[in-house]
Amino acid sequence: MVMRSEIEQDSLAQDTPGMKDEAQRDLLLLNAISEDTHVTQRDLSKRLGVALGLTNLYLKRLTSRGYIKIINIKANRLQYLLTPKGIAEKSRLTYTYVSYTLRMYREARESLRTALSHLAEDGHKRIAFFGTGEAAEVAYLCLKENGLELSAVFDYEGGGQFLGLPVRPPQDLGEVEYDRIVITAYGSMQGTEARVSELLRLGVPQDKIVTLRRLPGTTAELPDGEEARQDEAAGGKAGG
Repeated sequence: MVMRSEIEQDSLAQDTPGMKDEAQRDLLLLNAISEDTHVTQRDLSKRLGVALGLTNLYLKRLTSRGYIKIINIKANRLQYLLTPKGIAEKSRLTYTYVSYTLRMYREARESLRTALSHLAEDGHKRIAFFGTGEAAEVAYLCLKENGLELSAVFDYEGGGQFLGLPVRPPQDLGEVEYDRIVITAYGSMQGTEARVSELLRLGVPQDKIVTLRRLPGTTAELPDGEEARQDEAAGGKAGG
């Protein structure tokens, strides 16, 4: 897995459970301004994925809180500067984001290690991924630990490559042989449910779908029998 020294703008623009939308937005703006004090509101609106007017409102809020200063360089040109208070807030938000990401990494790796080890024991060697973010990188490490094969990678739009494999749209699922497909995305519960729904809509059997988290009314997270084995083990520890 590639370790990143800087937080990627794209990942911040996505839903990050554990951080409120406003905190994610503030961190993205503060990061962008710290990297380029001459960044334009139009550039910022594209990064946020919102209208120009909303971006202007968010910048005014950061100014009112004392996080940034806006300087008129020319009649139609502005410069944004982080204040000491803004630098401190950026550090605080970055710490929150990194702490959450590390926790998700540990939880996802443990969940995947458990699920994938039993897939290997049951003879399910060919694994497909649905998602190409950090969770997919973690899952790939777990595949290698368990001697499993990454047979295909899917994502909503398709295109590009992931670890040497072409990223296909979900509509290509019928063209690839696989034993299980793993939802390799952190995101929100709603995002995971949407991916599962998409796979079911395309005809993927429920028992072929493995997720990083338990979904209401499903048993897709772990292979058959594994949930019961974990409950028994937990009960034994509690009784001891």
